[in-house]
Amino acid sequence: MKRFLSYLLVCLVGAVAGILVQSHFFQTRQTPFYFENQRQTVNLSADSTYSFQIRQINVQQLTNSRQTVITKAVKMASPAVVGINVLQVAYRTTPYFMDDPFFRHFFPERQQYVKGLGSGFVISPDGYIITNEHVIHKAVKIMVTFPDGKKYDARIVASDYISDIALLKVDADHSLQFIPLGNSDDLIIGEWAIALGNPFGLFDMGQPSVSQGIISATDRDFGKQKDNRIYKDMIQTDAAINSGNSGGPLVNSVGEVIGMNTFIFSGSASSGTSIGLGFAIPINRVKNIITELRKYGAVDRTFRTGLSVINLTPAIASYLGIKLTQGVIIASVESDSPASEAGLQVGDIIIQINDYDVKSTNQIDRIFDDLDAKAGDVLKLKVYRDNKEFLKYLKLQKHR
Repeated sequence: MKRFLSYLLVCLVGAVAGILVQSHFFQTRQTPFYFENQRQTVNLSADSTYSFQIRQINVQQLTNSRQTVITKAVKMASPAVVGINVLQVAYRTTPYFMDDPFFRHFFPERQQYVKGLGSGFVISPDGYIITNEHVIHKAVKIMVTFPDGKKYDARIVASDYISDIALLKVDADHSLQFIPLGNSDDLIIGEWAIALGNPFGLFDMGQPSVSQGIISATDRDFGKQKDNRIYKDMIQTDAAINSGNSGGPLVNSVGEVIGMNTFIFSGSASSGTSIGLGFAIPINRVKNIITELRKYGAVDRTFRTGLSVINLTPAIASYLGIKLTQGVIIASVESDSPASEAGLQVGDIIIQINDYDVKSTNQIDRIFDDLDAKAGDVLKLKVYRDNKEFLKYLKLQKHR
């Protein structure tokens, strides 16, 4: 009996000692937490409230660590981005055999209405909005949707077909949030670029879509296109731009607009999906056009140079004893004109305009088109005179 009691006493002592050791181990064990590349440990005690508070603090720190310059820029810009839905006038395409004038006489094209979509962004608290002209071209109704779900009818204040820029206006009952316009002459190749807008009409689901990439290149010139629009000094980006993104902002990492998303090179002529080659009109060009649209209602591309030119032919070159094979000769210079103020003289040979080689008088018109030249612009002319080449600067003037 004594032996049994001794055995029982030893078991009880062992059990108590085990419980004490386990309790001590539980109270002092460490649990690791990871955030922002730092490893931290927190002692877990029996106080469940304290343990819960510690976990909440770490979740907040993890949330803060997710904020980047990209997310901050998107938060700044998104409220001023709008989706644009339009009803446009179009004409029903006739079958190929009706291209003959005889068939067109009996089966004329019929006017119809089609739906279109695009993007835009607010530039002032009183409701001025910028978008592409091709988004609202021939529109009879324009509906603008804001990120908070509110919709407004918009009217066209003015537009410029050639530069593909349009200015809209909505009348809201409160001040609207707008995006600051940056400086597209100060871009860095490789810096962040963020495209916001309404691809494939997804804006109606609540918020503008966001894609992020970099500035791939600047000063991409496409000249006059087959639709007679002129795209010059374009910004190239690999941020995904798709059908419906046209007119939306291309934003830098501090939330400033640096360009207006306009077109892409697509893998398929009909898909309208991005392959990493998107192009935006630089915002400085947009600002210049918008200033004229607000002030005059249109962009005046008529100008006066005060000079007339003729082609430099081989016969004329031989007569003058010069070795030039291309260029145009100044035949007359009006007094008190941009040409006279630039110091140009009869007999000067213009061989280059703004880095475009001049081959004929007809080419000068195309150069002016590609440059989107208008009154106030200053053109750099390379001129040949007395067997020497030098530069002259010609400032275009309005017609009097």
